[in-house]
Amino acid sequence: MTNEWEEFKAYTGQPVYTAANKHDTAFYSRVTLNMLAEFSGFSRVLTIIARGYLFHDKNGGLLDGNPYDRIEYARKALCAWCSAPDKKKSSVPPVDFRELSADFPELVDEDGKGWLYRHAKNLFHFIRKNPDLVNKQTSNKLPGISKGFTRQWKKRVKQFQIPLFSLNEKGAWTLRFDAILAEALEAGPLRTEEYVLPQPVSDLLDKTDLNGVPRYAVEDVLKYYFANLTDDTPWVVLLIESFDAYYGSTNFSRKWLCKLPKNLIQRETFIRGVSRITVTT
Repeated sequence: MTNEWEEFKAYTGQPVYTAANKHDTAFYSRVTLNMLAEFSGFSRVLTIIARGYLFHDKNGGLLDGNPYDRIEYARKALCAWCSAPDKKKSSVPPVDFRELSADFPELVDEDGKGWLYRHAKNLFHFIRKNPDLVNKQTSNKLPGISKGFTRQWKKRVKQFQIPLFSLNEKGAWTLRFDAILAEALEAGPLRTEEYVLPQPVSDLLDKTDLNGVPRYAVEDVLKYYFANLTDDTPWVVLLIESFDAYYGSTNFSRKWLCKLPKNLIQRETFIRGVSRITVTT
């Protein structure tokens, strides 16, 4: 969760649609069925992508110059990633950005199929064709999620393009590219290495009752907290959907979140997939 460059590569590289067994969820590539069903968790995804194109070259190195000069380039990258095919090209604002395929071949193809659109369709196909490699719950969820996906995604792509200061009431609370780009500029370059817990914190974990939560999950929450901690507040926003996507299941949100050791991690009740945590060490 703290190596953001690896996260960027997961969102922009070619996913591998294979699984060794029903417990192997690598084929999700950090985009779960719940995310596709509710279109939640995309704030972090899009911000990671924007930061990648604002600050980094294709190998992860830092680009020279002012990132503000690359805002339009990063916006085009977001459009390409979100693109959905529209043969008539009649949508206003547009949802098909096939013209960007030459500049962003990794994000959109010549038919207007963006990374997310392609991944969703490939994911649906893999689940349908491999019932022996996915759990029954996933197979049962698929029909309801895949039906109408294209229509709903196109609607979201239109909403992403609503100007930040639009007076349109329907756009008042929606996620928008303008806000994503502003957040990306503020956050700066991607972290290219995993955060390592300080030894005293690791030693404290050895003495803490983890209440049945796997140690690696508690460590991941602590790493995320310290990696994102700022000087102005002891609280860090915990994007729960992103943790589910990282693990490829809903174990984190359904089972582990409520059991995190309270003597170590204090948490506010989450709303719409977001919570705040603070840590006492």
